[in-house]
Order: sequence, then C-alpha cells, then structure tokens
Amino acid sequence: MSTGIRVDWRASVSLTGSVVKWLTVPMLFPVALALYYGRGIEAFLVTVPLALAVGYSLERLHDDPGEALGAREGFLMVALTWLLVSLVGAVPYLAEGWLTAYGSASTLRWPVNAFFESMSGFTTTGSTVMGTISFEGHSRALMMWRQLSQWLGGMGIVVLAIAILPELSVGGAQLMDAEAPGPGIEKLTPRIAETARTLWGLYIGLTALEILGLYLFHRLGMAPEMTPYNAVAHGFTTMPTGGFSPEAHSIEAFSAVVQWFVVPFMVAAGTNFALFWHCWNRDLRTVAGDVEFGSYLGIIGVLSALVAGLLFTGPGHDALVGALEPSVRHAVFQVVSIVTTTGYASMDFNLWGENAKYVLLFAMFVGGSAGSTGGSVKVIRWVVIVKSLFRELFTTIHPEAVQPVRLGDQAIDEGTIRGVYAFTLLYLVIFGVAAVLVVVIGHTAEPLSAFEATSAVAATLGNVGPGVGAVGPMANFGGFPAVSKLLMVFLMWIGRLEVFPVLVLLTRAYWRS
Repeated sequence: MSTGIRVDWRASVSLTGSVVKWLTVPMLFPVALALYYGRGIEAFLVTVPLALAVGYSLERLHDDPGEALGAREGFLMVALTWLLVSLVGAVPYLAEGWLTAYGSASTLRWPVNAFFESMSGFTTTGSTVMGTISFEGHSRALMMWRQLSQWLGGMGIVVLAIAILPELSVGGAQLMDAEAPGPGIEKLTPRIAETARTLWGLYIGLTALEILGLYLFHRLGMAPEMTPYNAVAHGFTTMPTGGFSPEAHSIEAFSAVVQWFVVPFMVAAGTNFALFWHCWNRDLRTVAGDVEFGSYLGIIGVLSALVAGLLFTGPGHDALVGALEPSVRHAVFQVVSIVTTTGYASMDFNLWGENAKYVLLFAMFVGGSAGSTGGSVKVIRWVVIVKSLFRELFTTIHPEAVQPVRLGDQAIDEGTIRGVYAFTLLYLVIFGVAAVLVVVIGHTAEPLSAFEATSAVAATLGNVGPGVGAVGPMANFGGFPAVSKLLMVFLMWIGRLEVFPVLVLLTRAYWRS
C-alpha cells in the first residue's frame, strides 16, 4: 500500500479485474446469435480477448483481495467496477462500427457515443444516442448485447459477483450496501452470498416469466411483431427497468395487449425484491403492511389517473381526446414506465399537452422502491421526508412532545433521517448544477429550452431514459456535444450508485484519514 494512503486500492482493482474477466461469459450469448444469424461476430472477436486480458492483468495486482476488503475498498471496487465494465462494454459498439461495412453509418462508432450507450445500458438508464438508421443497421448480436448489458446491470453486477465468486463473500455485505439501488438491501438469509443468489433467482424467474408470456402472445397471433428475439430482448430490459428496445419506436411498435402485459412487470421491477421473497415464503402480512409498497402503488395510481384525465379531456394528442381505453392505457403505461425509471414508451408523449408532460417530469423524481432495480430518489426516501415534515409540524405545536418517525411499527433512527435529507438535498443540488451546465453548453442541432435540458438531466441522473422535446422517447441524445454527453455519463454512473459511493472517492478524508 502506498505511504499515507489508507485504502488498499490494489485489492479493489484486483476484484474489479475478476468481474471484468467473468463479463466474457454472458458475452457468449450474443456470440451465439452472431453465429446463428451469420453477422456481427467481429465485434466480439475483439472484445472477448480484450476483456480477458484486462481482467487477468488487474487480478494479478493482489494475491488475496477478499481478505483485504474493507468498507473503503468496497466503495472503490464498486465504483471502479461500474466504470470499467461500461468501458469494456463499449468495445463491441466501436468494433462493429469500424470493422464492418454496415457499421459505417452508426453513431456508435465514435468513442464518446459508444461509452454513453454502454454506461446507459449497464446503469439501466435507457437513454440512447442511436437514431433510426442505427437501429436498422446494427447486427442482432450487437443489439442483444445492448439489451443484455441492462439485464446484467439491473440486479447489480457486484451482487451477481457476490453470488458466484467466493472471494467476495467475506466483504459481500459492504459491497451490496455500496451498490444497492436504495437505502439498503434486506438480508434475507444468514449468509450474504445466499441472499445475493436468492435475489438473482427471483430476478431470473420474473424475467423468464415475462419472456414466456410475450412469446405466447406471438404464438397466439395477438402480437405478430413480438418474435422470439423481441420477447427475449424486452424481457432483458423490463425487469432491470432499463428500457432499451431493438425497435426504434420502443413498445409503440407492438399491440395494445403487449403494452398492458408489460405494465405489471414494470411495477414488479420497481418493487422491493425482498417482498417477492416474503411472498414465496407465504409471509403476506409483511407485504400487506409494507408502507413503501403501499405508497408506491398509491403514487402510481394517482399520477396515472391524473394523466389519463388530461389525455382524455385534452388539449393534447387528437387521437386520445375522448378515447377512454387508449387514454387510460397510455397514461398508465407511461406513468409506470417513468416512475419505475424503465423508460419504455407506448407512444411519443412529446405530442401530449404541456400539463401531462409536466406530470411525467415530476414522476422522474419519484423512483422505484429500495431494493428494486428502479432508479431516481426512491419512494422510501420521500415517505421518510413527508413523515418527518409532519413530525416537525406536530412538535412546533407541542415542543415538549417526543414523537419518532415510524414506518409501520418500526421507529426510524434520527441518523437515518439525516442521511435521507442529505442524499435528497445533494441529489437536487447535482441536478440543478448539471441542468445549468447543459443549458449553457447547448445542443449542436437546435436551441435547447430549459425544460428540455431539465428533463435530459433528470433522465440521466435518475436513470430514467427519455426526456421531452429534443430528448423525447422517439428522439435521442446524439445531438449533444461530447462534453455534455460525458457529463451525462457521469450522472448515470453516480445516479446508479446512489451518489455517495462515487463522490466519497473525491474526498481527501477517504484516502488518508
């Protein structure tokens, strides 16, 4: 360890190398597709050897990294893993863009764009720089890698590594806390590695169930466009609340029955996965009494009803005014998609009235549940904030009263409440500063309004996906300058890791105190 540095960075980097090395295993799936379709193998002939070489080289930096893993090493390992995996994941995009004739028209052949797309995939953001030509031109193997990157990132790359790599079992709890998409992951079993395997088992099961359902709609003639390839691709991007689709028009490309079918799976993806474990063990009382889950469903219900009313009564999209089922379907689908940060689109909501779009912008700050694959602030934090504000109003009237903030029967520690306020304030400050920077830097193709810039930052920091206007669901982020794209890459990275695990690395105290 270097003199004066209190972090065993070699251990962190060594474990990151292990994850990168094993990233080549899921790459075998798009390799198989490339061989089946006879197209796209070049991208992976470059990437697989490169990932193995990088992974093995970094692994050699430490003989026993698992034993050296402490809280500080855990933060560094998690942050580096997501950064390096996204860099390696960008290589197939670059390789196909430069080594194939059909890749010459791709926006992903440029390094910043490829890095943006890869980070968007692994962080399950779903924002894209790809235009319609890119969707049509790339091989199915590369497009499946794009979907697969989201599926790997959904439940967490490090959580998966804890489940399968014994060297991570010692410090697994610290790593899961650092990577957890929310205030923390409930320990479901005595051993943290077993908890990781349980979460991934639930995740795989729900993904398989959705794929099977989508394929059955195809077989029954109810969704002709939902081919086996599309069924797998959308299963891989619904459960991680990712939103990437091999179709340029997202879920709008499919029938109404598919749109309705995807909704409960998006809701499930935004639910704390521990609740599914309780359901499996017939502990329905825990599920019914979960305050966050009830609030989550209530928010979705209220916002869906509000948007449906706005679409039905107008002004807005002419085809929806006075049409009850389409108004309700698109309202429910889009609200669920935005609240859970999935980012799918059942239609171009840029065509909606301004009021409906403002509701969607508000929904970008809600987020899914703690312990889900959803992004943004998270419902549990808003619940704690609202309850603590009501407590403050009560104690203002009754200054001598002692009233703890409770979630159900459980009193919340005051340190936890301060942590919730600190995170939310920091999140909003980063959002505000980034929005100003995006407005100042501008857009290369057209003037960017404050509303569009705000939605672009909210979409990337919250891992939501599409924004409005120039970054709407049928548009893309390709028109931003490279500086803005790199800023948004940073926002996606810190947003997925809940801000603190990345920003703490920038402090002197982390390295030396």
